[in-house]
Amino acid sequence: MSSPAPEPSREAILDFIESERAAGRETGRREIAKAFGLSGGGKIWLKRLLKELDEEGATSGDGEERPVHPRGALPPVMLCEIKARDRDGDLIAAPLEWNEADQGVPPRILVERPRAEFRKHKSAAPAAGVGDHALLKLTRLKGVDDYSYSGRILKIMGKGKAQVLGIFRALPDGSGRLIPIDKKAQGREALIPKGQTGEAQDGDLVSVALRSESRFGPPEARVRERLGSLKSERAVSLIAIHAHGIPNEFAPATIAEAEAARPASTAGREDWRELPLITIDPADAKDHDDAVHAAPDVDPANPGGHIVTVAIADVASYVQPGSALDREALERGNSVYFPDRVVPMLPERISNDLCSLRGGEDRPALAVRLVLKADGSKKSHSFHRILMRSAAKLSYQQAQAAIDGKPDETTGPIRDSILMPLWAAYGSAARARDTRQPLELDLPERKLVINPDGKVDRVITPDRLAAHRLIEEFMILANVAAAETLEKAGSLLIYRCHDEPSLEKMRSLGEVLASVGIKLPKDGVLQPALFNRILAMIKGSENELFLNEVILRTQAQAEYVAENYGHFGLNLRRYAHFTSPIRRYADLVVHRGLISALKLGDDGLPKSATLAALREVATRISAAERRAMAAERETTDRLIAHFLADQIGSSFDGRIGGVNRAGLFVKLDGTGADGFIPASTLGADYYRYDEAAHAMIGERTGESWRLGDRVHVKLVEAAPVAGALRFELLSEGRHVTPDRSGRRGPKPPLSGRPKGVAPFGKAGRAKARPGKAKPGKRR
Repeated sequence: MSSPAPEPSREAILDFIESERAAGRETGRREIAKAFGLSGGGKIWLKRLLKELDEEGATSGDGEERPVHPRGALPPVMLCEIKARDRDGDLIAAPLEWNEADQGVPPRILVERPRAEFRKHKSAAPAAGVGDHALLKLTRLKGVDDYSYSGRILKIMGKGKAQVLGIFRALPDGSGRLIPIDKKAQGREALIPKGQTGEAQDGDLVSVALRSESRFGPPEARVRERLGSLKSERAVSLIAIHAHGIPNEFAPATIAEAEAARPASTAGREDWRELPLITIDPADAKDHDDAVHAAPDVDPANPGGHIVTVAIADVASYVQPGSALDREALERGNSVYFPDRVVPMLPERISNDLCSLRGGEDRPALAVRLVLKADGSKKSHSFHRILMRSAAKLSYQQAQAAIDGKPDETTGPIRDSILMPLWAAYGSAARARDTRQPLELDLPERKLVINPDGKVDRVITPDRLAAHRLIEEFMILANVAAAETLEKAGSLLIYRCHDEPSLEKMRSLGEVLASVGIKLPKDGVLQPALFNRILAMIKGSENELFLNEVILRTQAQAEYVAENYGHFGLNLRRYAHFTSPIRRYADLVVHRGLISALKLGDDGLPKSATLAALREVATRISAAERRAMAAERETTDRLIAHFLADQIGSSFDGRIGGVNRAGLFVKLDGTGADGFIPASTLGADYYRYDEAAHAMIGERTGESWRLGDRVHVKLVEAAPVAGALRFELLSEGRHVTPDRSGRRGPKPPLSGRPKGVAPFGKAGRAKARPGKAKPGKRR
């Protein structure tokens, strides 16, 4: 009789999990046990070990319901940018889109040199160079100080240009200077000699090639390309578009395909034109890709139930796999929404015409009919390919006013027959949502109101309406139904997944909460309900907005993946984006999957759609989403910096939103503008950074400024091109005293917790206040 296999070391288990993830394979308890020959007591030991690794933050997932993968690890395939060469001439890469403020220092990736036998092969990938965007297959490195990963080039996605972007300023002698757009490069201008300015005019956005560096003066540069005039185009977003390489002009072949498209008919579709579906969108929306309808369920077996229909524009009927439209949509990944313009994923002929669910016009759609029970839980659902005709186009404000008993000429005739049944169905769905307890963050969403000349008129915070929540909840139900249907059919799909927070971020959150008198429980399974209890506790307190932002930063970033690991924020086991194929490529892939799985046409997923191919697509569109988010954020910063540029010397109230060794980051009340206070300007003392306390503390005076503190500041400098603001601190800091260990630390609140905060566990749940998933809200 053979003896049981010995228990492997923790390091061996972690190495196996990492190797499986690098190979693109899901890893569960069964696979680990089989690999190490574990049975009986060995499996019980493995279950305990995986739980310990999960709690320690080394891995994520229990290995049974959720696959195990390394916590914080990069995905096995990732879109990266070649940044530089090291001393040995090897290429160094980093993730293409990486937010240092939220994710820390980006990992260094050593790009593998191709083996000699592959260099001569005809199918070998072209040589990569600095600035290129490449899809890399990553392998985690251990014991290598300089690099975290090595990466093998699978495909070069775009040849980069060794360029620096900036605003050209003409000088009287025919030469010029370049004002860089990068915040980190502010103050480091370049000189452009006479004859090297190209056709650039004063105020143009240009790309330049640096020609020479000098230790004692600014470098010289040559204008390579004039990208556009910010004066004539009145578009600050132009900077972000070029800085991030966002395609903003469609190829002629793409336009030709879009213009050749013709309206759909009932051929191969169910005729649902008599069903009074309606669209509810922002008042300024140009495209309408979702419509809804609800009615009481007359089935005696479902008392108090509702039938909810969600119809989504059938983009798949116009965008065929492999076509010019499809290739360009994949390259863009998603539409990008700036305050002054939209860079669409698809040409207007498709997005604003043939696929826009306009009132009174026939449009093709993919619809899901959801049967809800009285408690809001889903009893069943079915998908249909239809031809529909929207009965009305409403704004959120119109719909809300009618629901509240104040209808207008448009909503009056449909209030009782259409709007109130929708409201009743939402009441049931909201009860199910409350039972599920998704994460309920409540952060005001600032909106810039732009003048006709492209400048900011004012910054507003739109009201969050129940009508927003109604649409959002029905869209979530439709997305879940799509994922469930494709899983049941055994079809490939792209999931929308969101991991739980890492142990490191939870520790940081615990430190911030402790500083305001709240203790974060260390035991129990991490669930959104934990955060909801904290949010309920600080509701109405002076720390409410600040702690909402801190909890948001604690969350992982959602992503598109071909292998499911769930959505933590929504508290859903399976979730896919189905409801916006006009502006998201992921949704188009899900539509094609449904068409193939349910045999709704011959324009579904192509035969070439393998798991490996979908992994690549998911990686590309996740990178495109992060690119869009960065571009949108930077454009907002630049517009607000323009808005405040003529208020130099004015004082503002705000809150410290970040602390590091360099100084304090301050977010202003009202506008939400972000600015910086260098540590050297804090006062007549030497200030050190206390990482644990998230504070800058004066060595001699004990004066300190901590994350979340209210401050009064003066604006001393604005750099609109870079979106950078610099403040001077006017208010005094708090004073700290040494603790028992001799280390200085902020005094705790006198009451032990901030005013208006209840003891942990005694507050009710946070009130649900979601909004419809807008371009800036990517669940």
